[in-house]
Amino acid sequence: MAYRIASKTPLIRSLGRAAQPPLRPPNQSRCLSASAVRPIMEMSGFTESQLEVREAVSKICANYPDEYWMKHDETGEYPHELHADLARDGWIGIALPEELGGAGLGVSEATMMLHTIAESGAGMAGAQSIHANVYATQPVAKFATTEQRKRMLPNLIAGKDRTCFGVTEPNTGLETLKLRTVAKKDGDSYFISGQKIWISSAQVATKMVLLARTTPLEEVKKPSEGLSLFFIDLDKSAPGLELKKIKKMGGRAIDANEVFFDNYRIPADTLIGDEGQGFKIVLHGMNTERILLAGEALGLGYAALARAACYARERIVFGRPIGQNQGIQHPLADAYMHLEAAKLATYHAARLYDEGKADSKQVGVAANSAKYLAADAAFKACERAVLTHGGMGYAQEYHVERYLREVFVPRIAPVSREMIMNYIGEKALGLPRSY
Repeated sequence: MAYRIASKTPLIRSLGRAAQPPLRPPNQSRCLSASAVRPIMEMSGFTESQLEVREAVSKICANYPDEYWMKHDETGEYPHELHADLARDGWIGIALPEELGGAGLGVSEATMMLHTIAESGAGMAGAQSIHANVYATQPVAKFATTEQRKRMLPNLIAGKDRTCFGVTEPNTGLETLKLRTVAKKDGDSYFISGQKIWISSAQVATKMVLLARTTPLEEVKKPSEGLSLFFIDLDKSAPGLELKKIKKMGGRAIDANEVFFDNYRIPADTLIGDEGQGFKIVLHGMNTERILLAGEALGLGYAALARAACYARERIVFGRPIGQNQGIQHPLADAYMHLEAAKLATYHAARLYDEGKADSKQVGVAANSAKYLAADAAFKACERAVLTHGGMGYAQEYHVERYLREVFVPRIAPVSREMIMNYIGEKALGLPRSY
């Protein structure tokens, strides 16, 4: 029987399934989640729909043990099975309109979903398997025409299509307003030329949300003008498109790529919103991404902390569990408190976004703050999890080394810690712009 949340589309189907066993690390049956249990989360202000999302997604993730993620980390194979399960139960469209088959829920629920996936042991790789499908589609849902939405989004919600986000370029980095990839209009087509880098899931994606320059930088009054947003087919067999996979340190189950365009033809009706206004439109996806990534970092941090606490309870040295020693206990307690504080910041930002302030300075400050705090808290938890395990923390079988490799993602992407501090200094404190 399908399940409804807050009178939304009967999308969250997995709650109707038979209960799955609780998530526990292998061979460590007494390990419990370091994240708050439901009664505490209720008292902390989490909504019923957020908690139901957490419970339903946990049931799906229970089918994917740590060994699954260790194997995919080693082989670099995309987690197609998880994506298929999430699509079957409707999770890809959690924050997309009901009339298109989505759930019509908010970024708050989407953040909880990705938080839960990461915390299950899937880490950043598991969460990133649907990450772009959630945040990159927000600008499309908000600014596309009715006809475009009906054409572009249902197959993505159903899991038939997958999308990636094409913004970052090798020679501009964080200087988004100086992007050089161009889209030249010719009749009913645009021709794309340029290069994108660090494009996650491009190997498996069939679509791309692309930001490209339609007016040369030297011809616009403001740098934020002249950029346009497109939702394009990523047809690997078509002329003018080439992908090169990037070998990387962590999250190897999710491919990262350089994407090269050389007069790659796209239909003119893939333009989202008005030509030249793409930067303003794409900001809706950028703030969403920061919030979602904060949730993923939290999940990873809690997963690492749970393993560390379990090991500290069970590892006996000099006749006593090492967790009895304050040299072990206090760093883990400190990591827990930082995660809890970052959790409040993250869901505060998500709530502001859902209240309709998506492109406001208030949401920008909250989203960037949440991303910064959650990434730092997660890094602290993952590092201390490895150190708690001592030499075994370096061993794959205990999984915390994988978490530590993956936790650099939210610290680096999609914006650096330093640029966040620049933004907060300017927007929150009124200090002179430093870049």
